[in-house]
Amino acid sequence: MNIKIQSVNFNINDNLSSFVNEKVGKLEQYFDSIVSSEVYLKLENTTEIENKIAEIKVLIPGNEIFVKKKAKSFEEATDLAVDALKKQINKHKEKIKGV
Repeated sequence: MNIKIQSVNFNINDNLSSFVNEKVGKLEQYFDSIVSSEVYLKLENTTEIENKIAEIKVLIPGNEIFVKKKAKSFEEATDLAVDALKKQINKHKEKIKGV
């Protein structure tokens, strides 16, 4: 799977980049037909503590799954987004099997 990471309003460090690659890469365990994924990490310019946003778009044959999560850290937001993606991927697999 090809994983593309883009950071908006900040520069991503190697630790965060490898964390995101590891987490998103594990999605292949749930669905092996994933073509690619795009991860957008955004730093929202607000006074809120939860100002880190992780948006993940996963491309699978015939469909596109998108999740956006907000948290106190990029790692937490990525974890939440990957968990939501797992659920959506499982729903997609069930729909395919039911057809």
